[in-house]
Amino acid sequence: MKIDNSSKPVGKTQATQAPAKKAGAGRANRPATSSAASEKVDINPLSSQLQALESELERVEVVDTARVEAIKRAISEGRFKVNPDAIADRLIATVKEMVLSRKG
Repeated sequence: MKIDNSSKPVGKTQATQAPAKKAGAGRANRPATSSAASEKVDINPLSSQLQALESELERVEVVDTARVEAIKRAISEGRFKVNPDAIADRLIATVKEMVLSRKG
């Protein structure tokens, strides 16, 4: 295969124009100044309350670290008692909730 030098150099490019849109297509007919001047954004006062609640929730601990430390201490000292009946009951209740939530 022979390579010829008839192609254009890579460093030089030519600008091309984008094809014009149809006259009835969306924003093409609107003047640029009228859309910016006529649009108005109103923020509902509830949105600021929502943002405040979200920031408060970010500070709330998901895990009760004091309780976790107390359980760790009880386990290490041999005082922690496991109640298998309570664990089984709560596990069954959780599975029932999951099954019912998927049906509806």
